[in-house]
Amino acid sequence: MRDASPAKTYALHVGVIALLFALNFVLPDYHQGLFARIMALAVFAMGYNLLFGYVGLLSLGHAMFFSAGLYGAGLTVYHLGWGVPEAFIAGIACGALLALVIGLLALRTSGVAFMIVTMMFAQVFYLLILYFAAWTGGDQGLVIQQASRVIAIGGISFDLTNPTVRYMSALGLFTVVLIITLAVVRSRFGRVLVAIRENEERTKMLGYDTVANKLAAVVASGAICAASGAAYALLFGYVGSSLASVQYSILPLLWVLLGGAATTLGPLIGTLFMYYVTDITSGFTSAYLLIVGVALILLVLFFPKGILGSIRERWLGWLP
Repeated sequence: MRDASPAKTYALHVGVIALLFALNFVLPDYHQGLFARIMALAVFAMGYNLLFGYVGLLSLGHAMFFSAGLYGAGLTVYHLGWGVPEAFIAGIACGALLALVIGLLALRTSGVAFMIVTMMFAQVFYLLILYFAAWTGGDQGLVIQQASRVIAIGGISFDLTNPTVRYMSALGLFTVVLIITLAVVRSRFGRVLVAIRENEERTKMLGYDTVANKLAAVVASGAICAASGAAYALLFGYVGSSLASVQYSILPLLWVLLGGAATTLGPLIGTLFMYYVTDITSGFTSAYLLIVGVALILLVLFFPKGILGSIRERWLGWLP
C-alpha cells in the first residue's frame, strides 16, 4: 500500500465533507433526500470495504449486519418506545455482537468457503425475520412513526423527518465513519490487515496473530454496517425484510468494486454512481437495467480497479 501524503489526504477528505455540507443548501428537495440516502448507504459500503478491500475477505452476508442494526434500532423504537440515541446504540451493539459470533464461526474457513458460509448465515437471518413476523412485520415490514423519530438535546427538539435534519444527520454519520476508516487504514492495525490480504502466511511468520486481526476486522466491519442500518431505520422510518435479503449483500460489493476497493472514498463514489445511473435511466425507459448493465461493463473495461482505484493507479498515487 502506497504511503499517501498526509496533507493531501486530509485536505481531500475535508474538501469532500465540506462539499457535501454545502450541497445541503443548494440541492432541490428530491436530490437532497437522495443524497441523504446515498450517504447512509455509503457507510454500509465503507463497512464492507474494510473487510473486502483491506483484508481480502469476500463476504455475501453483510446484509445481516446491516439488518441487525436496522432491526436493532427499529424494533426497540417500535415495540419498546426507546429514544433515538438509545435505539441507535442498540442497533450498533446488535451488529457488533452478531459479527463477533459469525466471525468466530466463519473464520474457520477461507476463500470461497468463507463466502458461502457468510451467505448461509445471512439467509438464516433473513428467514428468522420472516418467521417472527409478529415482531418484525415480515414481508410488509414496520413503519416508525414521526413522533418516535425526534431527538431532544438541551431542550431543543430535532425531528429526523425534517429534510435538513435528516441530511445533516446522514452527513454526520458519514463524516464520523470516514474519519474512523481513514484512521484505521493508516494505523498499524490497518497495515497488518493489508499484509494479511497480500500474504497471510508471511504475516504469520512475522509474528502477527492473523485470526485475531481478521476477527477484529469482521467486528469493526459489522459494527459500521449496523450503524448504517440503524441510521437507515431512524432517518427513513422503515424496517423491512427486503433489506436483509442476499441482494442487499451483493449491493455493497458492487458499490465498492465500482468506486474502488481499498480506497477510503471509493464506497461513496460507487454508491453515488450506481444510484444516479439507475435513477436517471429509469426515467427514460422501463429497460433501464439493460442500460445500467452496459454502463457497468464499460466501467469495468476502462476502470478495472474501480473509479478511484484506477485514478490512483494511473495518475494520483497518493490517494488513500
